[in-house]
Order: sequence, then C-alpha cells, then structure tokens
Amino acid sequence: MFKKIGIPRALLYYDYYPLWHTFFENVGAEIVLSDRTNNKILNDGVKYCINEACLPVKLFHGHIVNLIGKADCLFVPRMKSVARNEYICPKFTGLPDMIRSSVPNLPPIIDCEVNLRKSNAQLKEAFFEAGSFFTEDKARIWTAAQIAMEANDRYRKQVEGGRLPAQILENRQVPDNDGLRIAVIGHIYNLYDDYINRGLLGKLYENGARVFTPELIQGGIVDGNAAKLDKKVFWSFARRLMGAAMHFAEQKNVDGVIYLMSFGCGIDSFIAELCERRLRRQTDIPFYLIVLDEHSGEAGINTRLEAFIDMLKWRKRNDSDLSAHG
Repeated sequence: MFKKIGIPRALLYYDYYPLWHTFFENVGAEIVLSDRTNNKILNDGVKYCINEACLPVKLFHGHIVNLIGKADCLFVPRMKSVARNEYICPKFTGLPDMIRSSVPNLPPIIDCEVNLRKSNAQLKEAFFEAGSFFTEDKARIWTAAQIAMEANDRYRKQVEGGRLPAQILENRQVPDNDGLRIAVIGHIYNLYDDYINRGLLGKLYENGARVFTPELIQGGIVDGNAAKLDKKVFWSFARRLMGAAMHFAEQKNVDGVIYLMSFGCGIDSFIAELCERRLRRQTDIPFYLIVLDEHSGEAGINTRLEAFIDMLKWRKRNDSDLSAHG
C-alpha cells in the first residue's frame, strides 16, 4: 500500500482537484502537490516531452518531474470522456503512456481509466481501482467516493456563484473592479495558471477590468447555447468554450472578448475561429486572440493587451468612431 500520492498542478487540476483531494484524503493518502508552474518546470517539460505536443501537455511533464522523489506514486488518470456521448482531447487518454515513455526514474503511476461516454457506471470502477492502492476496505473506498462527489458539487456551485477556481483553490484575491467588462475564453488550465498565460488575468485586474470566464456561467446555460449549433460539439471542453462565447454574444454584456489558446491545440484551432465568427456575426464586440507556446514573451503580450484595452476604452467614450474589428 502507498502512503503519499503526487498530483500535478496542471491540466485538469482546476477542474477536479477538490474531487481528487477529498477522495484520496478519505482513503488515507497524504496528498503532495507539485509546485506552481515556474521556469524550471517549463524547461523540464520541454526537455522530456515530444516537440509536437501543446504547451499544457509539456508543462504537465514538467510537473511530473517536479514530483519525483516527493511521493510514493503519481496520479495520472487515463481520461477518455467526462460526459455522456462526448470526448476530451486524445492526449489526455495517452498521457500515462507518454509520461512513462518520456520521463525516467518514475515512481508507480495510478492511471485508472475515466470513461463516462456511455454511462456514469464506469466512474465507480475508477474510484475502486484508485482507492485500492491505499486501502483494501471497499466500503471505505465507496464512502470516500461519495464524499468526494459531494465536495465536487459544492466546488462547482461556488464557481458558478461567482468565485474563480484560483480564488478557491489557491486563496487568491480578485479585485472588485467596475470598469471594462472583459470575457476571457480558454481552457481552464490556460486561464488560471499565471505562468502559462503570463499573468493575463492579473493584468486585466490592474487595468480596472472585471473579468468573466466560462466557468462562471451555469452549466445549463452553456449546454443550452451549445445545443443551438447546427452540429453537436462532441468535445466536452470545446462545448464549454463555444457555449460561453454564444452566451456572451447573446447577452452582449461585455466590452470585449479575449480567446486564450495554445499553439498546437487541434480543438482550439477551430473553436477559436467559430467563436470569433459567432461574435462578428451577432455583435460588434471586439475579439482578441492570444496564442501561447513555450516561446511566448511577456513583453509582446503586454504591448498587445494594452493596445486592446486602450481600444476598448476609446470605444466606450466614442462608440461610433472606432470599428470593432478594424
């Protein structure tokens, strides 16, 4: 039996950490988190991951390296689907194999499969598989699973109630600004990792902006908007982003939209385009696309972000004098 389990502070950390933490704590495990993303973690990720991978996957490799020697085992679930009749990025499915083939001197990896495409019944198997590494008591494992799912529900209600994931998980304070209203759309692991996005949200707060993200929108609203598309979006996280963009387009309650994407992300490559087209077709809300990879410099992002914010402020003062899209 293991005692310490290492959980990377990357990829789906901001989505499911309350679930994972509560479950493993209740089966008797000691949770060890990797450090917050830093330059060494990025460099290690680039060193050990294949070149063709996107930045978040490279960073995940770096977080794995950061945990070596700190835990008895690592938690890298084989994520296939988190919703009925939907999928997530294939890289999540192959992540345990990528890690094993790329990173040396690894402790054992817990890679239980999560596949809810047909039903939620498989989730029970995943809980029992993961919990069996820490206790043989099946009743304790199932009780821990139920407590964890309740914790996950509370977490999602907090987020939809207006608290950003980083506020809840990392005790960050968000200014109560009342200036520009800016929507920032992107995958959760891009939005809330200050290193990967070069402090984007903090820069918006410093400029007096009030920030809205997809996570703050109730799931039913996102689902309802995504259902209006001509064809179903089968990628769960892409559906979230598309539904959020459609919500902002319909409500017209923001001054600008920023889409944050990773270079090399196949899903983002067309969802960002669809979001921009929807906004251009239905609104005059300015749209700004930021593409990140390991070479992205903060100075360049600062310059473009400042120009975007200046343009939004100008439009609020002189609404008819400046086009939304150049």
